[in-house]
Amino acid sequence: MRLVTRGDLDGLTCAVFITSCETISEVVLIHPQDITDNRFTVTKDDILANLPFSPACGKWFDHHLLTDNNDFPREAFDGRYALAPSAARVVYDYYVGKNPGLKKYEKLLVETDRLDAALLTMDDVLDPKEYILLGLTLDPRTGLGSWRDYFLKLVEALKKYPIEAVLGLPDVMERTAKLREQDKSFRELTQAHSRLDGNVVFTDFRNVSPLPVGNRFLVYTLFPEANVSLRVHWGPNRQSVAAAVGHSIFNRTSRTTVGILMSKYGGGGHKGAGTCLLPADEADAKIAELIEQLKKDG
Repeated sequence: MRLVTRGDLDGLTCAVFITSCETISEVVLIHPQDITDNRFTVTKDDILANLPFSPACGKWFDHHLLTDNNDFPREAFDGRYALAPSAARVVYDYYVGKNPGLKKYEKLLVETDRLDAALLTMDDVLDPKEYILLGLTLDPRTGLGSWRDYFLKLVEALKKYPIEAVLGLPDVMERTAKLREQDKSFRELTQAHSRLDGNVVFTDFRNVSPLPVGNRFLVYTLFPEANVSLRVHWGPNRQSVAAAVGHSIFNRTSRTTVGILMSKYGGGGHKGAGTCLLPADEADAKIAELIEQLKKDG
């Protein structure tokens, strides 16, 4: 079997669980929109985790809001779907009955839930530690660059070592050091390229190259008045613009169901966070639409 997932902490924890319970020959990391746009070929030998459903897969696990363009499974499927803090929680609940050894990963699971659902404290954002810090070194939005080999190393490391030892691995130390070293410049760039529009903080990194390295949740400490954020930067080969919307993790008053909103633009997500890719030639108009909808929702 092949495991297909996304390269964040939730995908990593899914990979730890699934490779512990299934015979996996390969782990492939893709973007969710590769599934919704049919850019990735799925087969019956694939286990999809933390990704939209494909009727061609052999097994599927997810926790995101299902929308019409996600090809909702109308019939029975192998795997599990549930609204949960993380896809890893859904995977864990599916396997743990027959694989009680997974219980040793309960701290990893709890922290994956917290990061994926953005149930973080101010200390988690300003001084991240343990699994939260590890997750930030994986998050594509942190800006640390290519991470496939790094991800695969972490799958095995988390099976063998406690989090303190994992954080002491050279690759992890290099990434955490870079994250902390660039914290000041990331804050300054975020401040300079962001503006408050009603309840929305809009950050436009399209004119910033290379993209700054930093914790995406810091924007909520810089703009405490905002209850929702929209951040954009260039997608692959500048053919599209990547857009990410998220509820503030400190001012939790936004009424937008982000996953459904982003599905209208070909993306998806949770109630509180989601992403999509906007065609480059339509990006400014679509960004304006998103901001107006976020303001209208309040």
